[in-house]
Amino acid sequence: MQPASRAALAAARDKLESRIGSADGADLDRLGEDLGAVAAVLDEQPVIRRHLADPAVHQQARRKLVEALFAGKLSPLSLEVLADVVASRWSQPRDLIGGVEELARQALLALAERDDSLDDVEDELFRFGRILVAQPRLAALLGDATAPATRRVELLETVLAGRTRPVTSRLLEQAVRSPRGRPLAEIVEQLVDRAAARRQQSVGYVTAASPLNAEQEQRLTDALKAIYRRPISLKIEVDPAVLGGLVIRVGDEVIDGSVAARLDQARQWMTGGMAR
Repeated sequence: MQPASRAALAAARDKLESRIGSADGADLDRLGEDLGAVAAVLDEQPVIRRHLADPAVHQQARRKLVEALFAGKLSPLSLEVLADVVASRWSQPRDLIGGVEELARQALLALAERDDSLDDVEDELFRFGRILVAQPRLAALLGDATAPATRRVELLETVLAGRTRPVTSRLLEQAVRSPRGRPLAEIVEQLVDRAAARRQQSVGYVTAASPLNAEQEQRLTDALKAIYRRPISLKIEVDPAVLGGLVIRVGDEVIDGSVAARLDQARQWMTGGMAR
């Protein structure tokens, strides 16, 4: 997003938090559902999103258009939040979709936070993301925008088989309904990051040759917290291909301390030395 859209999203999130402070669980659930549906409509209807994001149109007129389009279809809270979103200045119409989508996610994550299931939701999202990476055919089917959304959601429900919390299912359903050209695995990882951020944490993605015990996990958590100066939520994947050591990713930074990486470096050095 360009600066104007980032500022608009930040303002919309602040207003969202102020509005949902007194909302109950049912209100948050409906808000997340409503905003997810609106994001899908905006994705499918370029004329609507263009008018709602047009800076040449006075913000009051944009608010009235929201009421004309969605009154009676959304809850009162959802209408208020959506009106806040369109009143902001967005760099381009497609950024408006991302903004509404982000607020839908935050509403659902706030619901999980309210019932103390946010940690579980974060872990469920991570595990589903690993399934997508391990099964690219499934990821392709779920993210195939040429197939009807209802069919993709049915496949998702079959895969989940009721084994995840409702908030996890809702977040994944919204991602499957409207991937907007993005790889589904990347969207799910973004959801993991959002869930951790909701708990004031960053995610440390760790690949190890074998499972870590509780003491090792704690030492690693403490070390990463000292490096990045913020709490870290570890997400550990076991992959024998790393041979030993760890590969750690926090944000865009990768720390590759695996034996496989060191062997690869040695091979490159030997090959280069022999070539000389």
